[in-house]
Amino acid sequence: MKRSLLTFPLVALLGIALSGCSGPSVPMQPAADAGNPICAEVSVRLPDVVDGLERRDTNAQATGAWGNPAAVLLRCGVPTPPPTTDRCISINGVDWVENSTEAPRYVYTTYGRTPAAEVVIDATKVSGTSALIALEEAIGYLPVTGGCVGPQDLEEPALDPTTTATP
Repeated sequence: MKRSLLTFPLVALLGIALSGCSGPSVPMQPAADAGNPICAEVSVRLPDVVDGLERRDTNAQATGAWGNPAAVLLRCGVPTPPPTTDRCISINGVDWVENSTEAPRYVYTTYGRTPAAEVVIDATKVSGTSALIALEEAIGYLPVTGGCVGPQDLEEPALDPTTTATP
């Protein structure tokens, strides 16, 4: 009887100590449309690990964070970017607009998906490509409304030299 009385406090203390290993939750601001039900679909599908970094708790709806300190941050429900001349990359069917103004901290925002998601990556700690690939399954739940286009997509088709124009 005495042994079981001592065991409970030790187990409880160990549980408290281990729960503190991951640190406090990552403070984040929810996006304007974080309450969108589609963002809930994304949130429940976020991976436990991104490029070797473990997921951490956050204090905001429709967000995710990986690493300690956090090197990858995600917010769902950000505004869909308008057409832009910023670099747009396609990775496995997901288009991303890249903002490198604060490199090596990069911000990637889904393009052609509504609502959009934003991923902030510290490139000194994680591969941006690997992080975006790890998130693609969850991001795939955002409905596609468009996609990246490049100069080659905007060119007029060449005229067939065997045809003649009619006035």
